[in-house]
Amino acid sequence: MRRCNIGYYFGQSFKGLWRNGIMTVASVTVLMSCLVLIGSFSALVYNIDRNLEEVGVLNEISVVVDYDTDEDTVAAIGEQIRSLDNVANVEFVSKEQALESERERYAEYAYLFDELKEDNPLPDIYRVTHASNENVETLVYQLGQIDHVKVKSRIDIAKDIENLKSGISLVFIWFLVILFIVSIFIIINTIKLTVEARAREIEAMRYIGATNFFMSAPFILEGALIGVIAAALASLIGSNLYLYVYHAVSNNYRMISVVPFDQLRSYMLIGFFSVGILAGVIGSAISLRKYKRI
Repeated sequence: MRRCNIGYYFGQSFKGLWRNGIMTVASVTVLMSCLVLIGSFSALVYNIDRNLEEVGVLNEISVVVDYDTDEDTVAAIGEQIRSLDNVANVEFVSKEQALESERERYAEYAYLFDELKEDNPLPDIYRVTHASNENVETLVYQLGQIDHVKVKSRIDIAKDIENLKSGISLVFIWFLVILFIVSIFIIINTIKLTVEARAREIEAMRYIGATNFFMSAPFILEGALIGVIAAALASLIGSNLYLYVYHAVSNNYRMISVVPFDQLRSYMLIGFFSVGILAGVIGSAISLRKYKRI
């Protein structure tokens, strides 16, 4: 009996999708567009954050020690830095380590760096990570008061990028909320057409004692199927769009790091299908409650 009911539910749901034709296509298209935009924006923000972390622009300050400073003074400078408030981590990079790092970075010209071992032009550096963004200016000022150092910070750039990202996020979030509501509204009207087309059948089932679940399930499933179809199409479009951007950026702008799609595929699929099915079910539930009180 249960197996028969499942077949009945799916059969009625597919009939409803086919019967509504244009409204079904509209529901799928709008919801799919919403999902593609959500996925694209999420991927953009994630890649921006990854690139900022790699260049250390968000929370790293470079304290460059004067070239001729002796080792004892360099060590004392490190202790002064560690004693300051709002310091989360201090990494010391000696001039020898810096030279070796550059030698590995430009391995094809390693012989040039071998000649610099006796007369290393690079300075000792302390890389300081701050704990809180609120008092960064104070920390930069305190670091600048230490003798024999120069402070290099890109806090202003980081703040500009954060403000820009926050502004874009706010605009996109409101736009996506509106698009999501429009998607649900169209799904509501799509399910409404199915409910009205089967009004007499529903009344007959109610008369013979059919349960609310038995009458509601095909419509809820119809909304969920709209979400599944939209999510599947969004996954196809979103993955190809991301791969296109990935290859374009990787080939032409090598200074920008783009996260490989394999690292995002599972999150994209889970997100698309979760949001798609949720929108479909919500739209169906609202439609049933509003129009037929099933």
